[in-house]
Amino acid sequence: MILRRFFSSSFRLVSSSSSSSSSKLGGGCHRDGFRAVSSMPEPCQSSPLSDDESCDFDWDSLGFGLMPTDYMYIMKCSKDGKFERGQMSRYGNIELSPSAGVLNYGQGLFEGLKAYRKKDGGFRLFRPDQNALRMMTGAERMCMPSPSIEQFVDAVKQITIANRRWVPPLGKGSLYIRPLLIGTGPVLGLAPAPEYTFLIYASPVRNYFKEGSAPLNLYVENEFVRASRGGTGGVKTISNYAPVLKAITRAKSRGFSDVLYLDSVNKRDLEEVSSCNIFLVKGNVISTPATNGTILPGVTRKSIIEIARDRGYEVEERAINMEELFDAHEVFCTGTAVGVAPVGSITCMDRRIEYQTGADTTCQELYSTLVGIQTGTIEDKMGWTVEIS
Repeated sequence: MILRRFFSSSFRLVSSSSSSSSSKLGGGCHRDGFRAVSSMPEPCQSSPLSDDESCDFDWDSLGFGLMPTDYMYIMKCSKDGKFERGQMSRYGNIELSPSAGVLNYGQGLFEGLKAYRKKDGGFRLFRPDQNALRMMTGAERMCMPSPSIEQFVDAVKQITIANRRWVPPLGKGSLYIRPLLIGTGPVLGLAPAPEYTFLIYASPVRNYFKEGSAPLNLYVENEFVRASRGGTGGVKTISNYAPVLKAITRAKSRGFSDVLYLDSVNKRDLEEVSSCNIFLVKGNVISTPATNGTILPGVTRKSIIEIARDRGYEVEERAINMEELFDAHEVFCTGTAVGVAPVGSITCMDRRIEYQTGADTTCQELYSTLVGIQTGTIEDKMGWTVEIS
């Protein structure tokens, strides 16, 4: 019934010159700001509405790269800054005004979460309300309106249902869901955009790092910084990520997996890795840098902290001097894309430090618990998951 209701109308977003079509997308938005166009070929020729359809794909070869699915979700704001009911569209390119706020001043946010296939054929989301809350916090920082928690979660459910045949089998990966909130209204002077669009697309994925599940090798970056005090390091704005590409490219050319950044003031305390948070383990104590405005409060980070405390670990959220890397027994990273990834070594001040990895480690214990909750093989006593039948 849900599918029939949302897919009964056309999936094409027509030219903004049509006032009747504009009203279907929430109405009230500047007509030249945004529209979807059909120049990208559809990734699937068959309709995803039949329950017995599945993708003919070698899931064992799945990595972490864009594989366009069937549909995307679009919701626009009205002139009063309220987001109204969105609509599904075939996955395709989008068209923006050259003076769109996101293109000229980087006024945009994104989120990342996953849908998992269950043994019974249904689907499960992991803490989508936390992603919605984080987007609302980021939107306030970036002077943007944002969808409500209910609108966000409902949209994520819809995109999962629409693209359900792209959710990999249990144990073969997940459907990565990418919500975007962008300033699509035209603006020339430095100011918030006059209109905004909330858009979601999805792609099946597996391991984020090319190493797969193998331990990572990190490099402590002492030249470039990820974020500064008073900046936007604590929100998931698009402008946080392009500046780290230089450091990542340089590190990977030297054979490292990723970069571990230090604080911008003293270049002494650990911050985070380019795309994930970091944890140090010493005995029964797990330490991670505190989210003080320069570090992204990851949903996976928060979940691992709660799981670890529930399992009897002492978890510290505090400033961590890079010298503590030399005393840690284990190091691991957390994030939606990376999951819980063990770190095999960190090169700091030209010294390579190696850590415990593999079975019987704290990292493996926490990873197994998290994945079990996400996929339904372990009972969700936390109430974190959202079921989609």
